[in-house]
Amino acid sequence: MEGFSFISIALLLLSMVVVIRGLRIVKQSEALVIERLGRYRTTMTAGINILIPFVDRPRASVWRYAKEDAMGERVVAYKMLERIDMRETVFDFPRQSVITRDNVVTEINALIYFQITDPVKSVYEISNLPNAIEKLTQTTLRNVLGELDLDECLSSRDTINTKLRAILDEATNKWGVKVNRVELQDINPPQDIKEAMEKQMRAERSRRAQIIEAEGTKTAAILQAEGQKGADINQAEGERQAAILQAEGQANARLQVAEAEAKAIRMVAEAVSTTKADPTQYLIAVRYVEALEKMMETSNDKSRVVFMPYEASGMMGSVGSIKELLKD
Repeated sequence: MEGFSFISIALLLLSMVVVIRGLRIVKQSEALVIERLGRYRTTMTAGINILIPFVDRPRASVWRYAKEDAMGERVVAYKMLERIDMRETVFDFPRQSVITRDNVVTEINALIYFQITDPVKSVYEISNLPNAIEKLTQTTLRNVLGELDLDECLSSRDTINTKLRAILDEATNKWGVKVNRVELQDINPPQDIKEAMEKQMRAERSRRAQIIEAEGTKTAAILQAEGQKGADINQAEGERQAAILQAEGQANARLQVAEAEAKAIRMVAEAVSTTKADPTQYLIAVRYVEALEKMMETSNDKSRVVFMPYEASGMMGSVGSIKELLKD
């Protein structure tokens, strides 16, 4: 009985081991590549999966991960894992030296985001997938940046990222990998190149400042000239309007004076129409009297010489005509 119980216990333990090894629980976004007697059999996905113990075995693959050592420095390590992570993964590659087209040695740090889409290809098409992706990224990065100048590398990061992603995605397609994005973290040229670039930047900014200042001075001069031109035009227009108004005023005054004189002549003519006096003599006499009044105005100058008109007798005759006219 003791031997029978021992055998029963052994069979029970063996059954438990078989059941435990025959059941595999796969997590979401993970996969297991199962081999039967060394040949590919199936790919297990998320959920409970059953395999034959000691006959079906998962195929392990190399995986890359980063950790910190005791000194706090980042260390990259490789490990054999049975489960294949189907999520998007990021690899941060160490700095590498790249020579640009204008022969400038610069250090570049890159990131690559990729995702395994076919676990079978990632296991059987490449022996060390993380190492292959790293080396392929480094060589592709050198080829792409070697075709560009340093200025183009600094100003065309988006173009470089897009070109790198397309090349890497095409190259890793047969490995069952999809490259989603490639990013250049930083580009560090040598110190002397940095100093030269800084001097160039300062000179360029100084040149732009001088150009902007010159353009401002030019614009101000143009605006000032246009303003002076407008002011001169307005002044000339005002003077023209004033001259026109003054001429119109003088013309109106002369017309009014002429009309007044004409009215006076008509009144004189009407007054002497009943007599034989000549109104013309009256007007001449009036003008002579006005002229004499202006000539005989008082002045402090004692040496003034007064010239009498030559035809004084005619003037006297005109005065006599006034007397006759008034008498009539």
